Amino acid sequence: MLVAIVDDTPLNLTLMEKLVGRVGGCQAECFAEPLAALDWCERNEPDLIIVDYMMPGIDGIEFIRRIRALRDHDDLPILMVTANNERRTRYDALEFGANDFLNKPIDPHEFEPRVRNMLKLREAHLATRDRAVRLAEAVRQATAEIHARERETITRLARAAEFRDPETGAHIQRMAHYSALVARRLDMGEQYADEMLQAAPMHDVGKLGIPDYILLKAGRLSAEEMTVMKRHPAIGYDILKDSSSSVVRMGAVIALSHHEKFDGTGYPGKLRASAIPLEGRIVAVADVFDALTSERPYKRAWTLDKAIAFLREGRGKHFDPTCVDAFLRGWKDVLEIRKRFQDEW
Repeated sequence: MLVAIVDDTPLNLTLMEKLVGRVGGCQAECFAEPLAALDWCERNEPDLIIVDYMMPGIDGIEFIRRIRALRDHDDLPILMVTANNERRTRYDALEFGANDFLNKPIDPHEFEPRVRNMLKLREAHLATRDRAVRLAEAVRQATAEIHARERETITRLARAAEFRDPETGAHIQRMAHYSALVARRLDMGEQYADEMLQAAPMHDVGKLGIPDYILLKAGRLSAEEMTVMKRHPAIGYDILKDSSSSVVRMGAVIALSHHEKFDGTGYPGKLRASAIPLEGRIVAVADVFDALTSERPYKRAWTLDKAIAFLREGRGKHFDPTCVDAFLRGWKDVLEIRKRFQDEW
């Protein structure tokens, strides 16, 4: 245990240092200058401070006040050395955070048990603090495990939709990372961007409710078939809504709104501009760009320049202009995502 002793009288310092050494398991750091002791305490964490009241520069009460202001917790025990008749001083010292007192002149029979008791108090405080840290770490690990299972469930749900759709897993990864990229470029915060990364893959989960003859049709859909296809946002929303998970709830919003268009010509709600949830506006850019630039068995991939021109042309019509601009500002990251997640046919 580390004991800091602050007293401007060398004889008192020597005496208290020897008495601390007799307690056992202790190391004393002695200071004749209170300001030097404060500087040391700022860089170290003593287990007990013994401080004299009458000192030049700053007295013991001011020293205690500064120590209490310096520490981020008040479990550091402090013993003040005063004359027995200085009652007003003791009251003030208690007010500013002293825990106990030693009388002048120092009595070795009083000194040792008081120091020992203060160090036992310190040990109890440290044990409580360590226990709190361990509990916090256990909670963090349990929460991380819950989030990991949640992410696994979300991934499996997204893959279930993939198996019924000619799109690839790489498309899901790319559009999810594009969505997170746009969220960051819009300064929505890292937590929001991470939730977008996890929620975006659920955008087409409603296709689980679309018949295969429509979903897998190679040619253009008829008007009746398109009407059925346009039900998948609402189906996805119904699958995901009311979840206890904030990520799944975000997935529900994305599923319902990612086919809306900024000018109000999209579906299913024909929402306009800011009436479309931001999550849907972000995913619309990410999903369309990747669909255009990806090769499929039934189509050739567009060039990047042609896809960029399509996004720019659709600003304010199909797409939210701020989302398009945010996507293009992150173009270097877009290219990195494309390189990282490549289709395997």
